[in-house]
Amino acid sequence: MWSIMGFLSLGLNQDIVNTAKRLGYDQPTPVQLAAIPAIINQQDVMARAQTGTGKTAAFALPLVHNLCAQPLGVAAGSKPELRTLVLTPTRELAQQVFNSFKKYAKGSSLKTAIAYGGVSIKPQIESLNHGADILVATPGRLIDLMFKGSVEFSHLQSIVFDEADRMLDMGFITDIKRILKRVPSNRQTLLFSATFDDEIFKLSKTLLTDPLLIEVDTKNTAAVDVEQVVYNVDEDRKRELVSYLIGSKNWHQVLIFTRTKQGADHLAKEMCKDGLKTQSIHGDKSQGAREKALQEFKDGKIRALVATDVAARGLDIETLKYVINYELPFIAEDYIHRIGRTGRAGSSGLAISLLSVEENYLLEEVEAVLGERLSQQWFEGFEPDLTKPASNARKNSRSAQKRRHKDRAYGKDTGNRRRKS
Repeated sequence: MWSIMGFLSLGLNQDIVNTAKRLGYDQPTPVQLAAIPAIINQQDVMARAQTGTGKTAAFALPLVHNLCAQPLGVAAGSKPELRTLVLTPTRELAQQVFNSFKKYAKGSSLKTAIAYGGVSIKPQIESLNHGADILVATPGRLIDLMFKGSVEFSHLQSIVFDEADRMLDMGFITDIKRILKRVPSNRQTLLFSATFDDEIFKLSKTLLTDPLLIEVDTKNTAAVDVEQVVYNVDEDRKRELVSYLIGSKNWHQVLIFTRTKQGADHLAKEMCKDGLKTQSIHGDKSQGAREKALQEFKDGKIRALVATDVAARGLDIETLKYVINYELPFIAEDYIHRIGRTGRAGSSGLAISLLSVEENYLLEEVEAVLGERLSQQWFEGFEPDLTKPASNARKNSRSAQKRRHKDRAYGKDTGNRRRKS
């Protein structure tokens, strides 16, 4: 039974509480219980909770409350001024957060805008020219708008870094520093993420002032309702096993993760040859193509979607039951976000990882992040050939590639230009 006192007791106004009820929200989640009162009181917050626990509502609901409670003293009919900025690492997450703000602010006079790369900048400029109270943006596109003089921060009250660790992984630290030079110093800063590491704590010291630290579960834990299975299999039989699992068990809506864009395209093409309607999404796809593929996946028109880690955050498909790690990620924390696409909102899910002998060191790093061992098993008919020697050269190559990836993510690779969002 829905209890009105749940959200009302946190200090949210009646209109927002009614909106939460209309959206089907029951009791506040632990991260919402801790964060909402602090945000309403204008306190800086650094919050970590596993994916699917309501992080977006934890900052969006109180920010909408504050904006409604503190209208700017502007003349009637004048355009709104930007007061809340939300930065996200990917287009998909930007769209998800934007849609959440639109739902929470429904019925109010607040205007929300969105800006991300991969599409024309002109409509985004026009939207901002009409004014916005809230802007949800990826760092790269926000920098573009700043250079064009299309965004102004003099009235900014709050800035949110959503999935801040992912922003570091994707090399946005330089963009973040540029943005921070332009925003007011006496702002409220909120940092939300599913994982924390030393780099995040280092960054937080430059962003936040006396923040409330919220950790609602054990550090870097996977969703508790997700069953995790690891199958040992030869690299050259992975695709065969994936198609067999999906076909023989009659699975639908299966999200598959690869490490590279080329790998995603190749796997999708080969699975189509196996008779499984499959598409791929990654950073080289146009925004329109990505949205079309994702919508067809949600509608059940395609059976499997192959994605790179650009889709590990921001995809919110409540009914998704199956995630397959075709390849383990180079950044161990990404494993948590990948499998967090299933088992959402209290539902159960299954996450399968296909492990070749060359990837054992990646599994060890995932286990170190999880703080637990994942049991390995063989799938009948796809047992690995133990007579094949491990390729040290291949392992060393991947290790070097992973180091370069991390160096670039943390801004140590000065030879690379800023990556577009």
